[in-house]
Amino acid sequence: MHTRDTGHWQHDHVFAQDREQPGEKRTLIVVLITAVMMVVEIAAGLAYGSMALLADGLHMASHAAALGIAFLAYVIARRLATDQRFSFGTGKLNSLAGFASAVLLLGFALIMVTESTSRFFSPVEISYNQALVVAVVGLIVNGLSAWIFAATPHHHHDHHGHSHAHHHDHNLRAAYLHVLADALTSLLAIVALLAAKFYGANWLDPLMGFVGAALVSRWSYGLIKQSARVLLDRQTDEKTVAAIKKSLESQSGDRVIDLHCWSIGPGIYAADLAIVSSNPKSPDAYRSRIPPELGIVHATIEVQRIRGQ
Repeated sequence: MHTRDTGHWQHDHVFAQDREQPGEKRTLIVVLITAVMMVVEIAAGLAYGSMALLADGLHMASHAAALGIAFLAYVIARRLATDQRFSFGTGKLNSLAGFASAVLLLGFALIMVTESTSRFFSPVEISYNQALVVAVVGLIVNGLSAWIFAATPHHHHDHHGHSHAHHHDHNLRAAYLHVLADALTSLLAIVALLAAKFYGANWLDPLMGFVGAALVSRWSYGLIKQSARVLLDRQTDEKTVAAIKKSLESQSGDRVIDLHCWSIGPGIYAADLAIVSSNPKSPDAYRSRIPPELGIVHATIEVQRIRGQ
């Protein structure tokens, strides 16, 4: 027996990507907060001749652009969810945006290293009071933004109404890491400025730049690695694969001989598998055995009878 199941004659591949995701509105709020702070700092820097304010404003502009990418990814994925040109829906736009933002984050770390190196060999005069005000305001703004992202509901609903983990939202994680990197930069700057002002430890300013760059690079690398797994259709984790096999081999005589399972969006997966059996069932019967909490929203199942039986 050799059967490839098509399920219903007609079915879509939207998988709830046409719905507004939990992180969309929160990302927009943070984009607006960052943009306002950027305009204020640039305007103040130009008005008062402060290079510290102007530099921080331009730095905020780079993160506003990255956060803008995150927001646009949500909007585009939602609006193109029913576009037939996407084989498994638009879920991977989430990881693509996360990957792009992670690369920008890595670039930000490189700039931090370059600037810190320059200040080690060519120290600049620091206006401590003014710089401290900028750093404290930046810490408050970015702390608020990070809290907004951290408070985002961590769930995802598929087209069957099941709830799945939302930790695979690489787009949301990228946005969160951008504001976290800003908050870290501000915190390290406050520590360095206080030490330099009261104890003359001017060398701490560039040193903190290296520390911040190292942490940001680590975050960026982790996000690039995670999002690349999705973009390259890498096999899902062994725990999920084992759970699928266990559910399909629950009856004697059924064996999974080939199994491919990969992510097609935040918390949702597609699977392509082959089963041999001494007493083969219909593909739908096998599909019904897969636990819904695994998030398998699209499964192509091939069933073969064991030869000689």
